Amino acid sequence: MASEQTVGFEPADELAKDRESVRRRFWIKLKRVMAQLPFAEDLLAAYYCAFDKQTPRHVQVALLGAIAYFILPFDFVPDVLPMLGFTDDAAVLATAIRMVAANIRQEHRDAARVALKRAIETGDISE
Repeated sequence: MASEQTVGFEPADELAKDRESVRRRFWIKLKRVMAQLPFAEDLLAAYYCAFDKQTPRHVQVALLGAIAYFILPFDFVPDVLPMLGFTDDAAVLATAIRMVAANIRQEHRDAARVALKRAIETGDISE
């Protein structure tokens, strides 16, 4: 039986084990909500770090868990709520990033900036 502290995180943990599902669903959700995300660049940098083959496995797992939480269709705070919808996603991501910050390299941040710039210029964001 799950403790109160872990209730709601089990689906993200399970989803994070399926890297290809996370990859596919991440881009679908990001395209849909990118304009509403003040932390889109950090989210993308975390994504690029998580899928970088040079990133240590424990770092990949932490970041994949945070990304999986972002793509889940249900949250503690529903994403459709104006101003509040992504606060829980941002908190989970910020916590994961703080834990592994030294592993998110400048190349991950640069790739995130390029992807966001391309999305603004062309209206398309993709891997």
